[in-house]
Amino acid sequence: MKIIAILLILFSPIKSHNKTVDTIPPEAERLIKCYGDFVVGFADNHIIFKDKSKMLWDDGIKNKSFKDLLAKPDLKDMFNQKYATGVLKSSPPSNFDPGRVRNEPFFLKMYGSTEKEVKQHLTTITWCPKLVGQKIIVTKINEIDKKLAQISKELDEHPELKKYLTNIGGTFTWRNINGTNRHSMHSFGMTIDINTTYSDYWQWSCKCTNEDAVVKYKNRIPQTIVDIFEKYGFIWGGKWYHFDTMHFEYRPELIN
Repeated sequence: MKIIAILLILFSPIKSHNKTVDTIPPEAERLIKCYGDFVVGFADNHIIFKDKSKMLWDDGIKNKSFKDLLAKPDLKDMFNQKYATGVLKSSPPSNFDPGRVRNEPFFLKMYGSTEKEVKQHLTTITWCPKLVGQKIIVTKINEIDKKLAQISKELDEHPELKKYLTNIGGTFTWRNINGTNRHSMHSFGMTIDINTTYSDYWQWSCKCTNEDAVVKYKNRIPQTIVDIFEKYGFIWGGKWYHFDTMHFEYRPELIN
């Protein structure tokens, strides 16, 4: 009987104050790991922020359409598609856009809910001082300015890539994604578009903003650039069916 009692204790759910403790989803643990200055815990189907505010993890809605995932995702939905680092082995299948599903309130909470709030955290860095020397404006939140400075330093050692790195297409701009009412990630200063001259974008390809349009994948950005950005937690829009090959966005939770 003693052995049975011990086994029951060992394999019973852990309880605190007579309430079963939540098991933290591994994806939520990634948010805690990657954004530790903001996200500190998980309980009752909510992530918990350092200021003790909470945000719903899973809204319980199953089988969302692709459009609903883009327009009304919960936090869990952001991990619906797996982002793979390294060389893209084949053109992404229809609507495979790992990273384009973004829970907007989460990013507004971290980077600023208004243009004024975002601007309070912006700073200027010199992009590729040796090859380019262009001043760009980025956020200091999550040390993105430091990470982009490191990326810039590594890219500066590749003169063969200069044409892709000059005339940076854009960093901070408070705006919506073209053809939508969703915030562009450029609104938060954590995204960079490299030279548009050598870039390809699905909306340019179909000359439309229709997410249902059939588009043919195209890319001219060298893998070395992609590898260096991914090393520092930036995903690449060239790995999307709705390709945006100039676009690099700080989303370490999808990489680590």
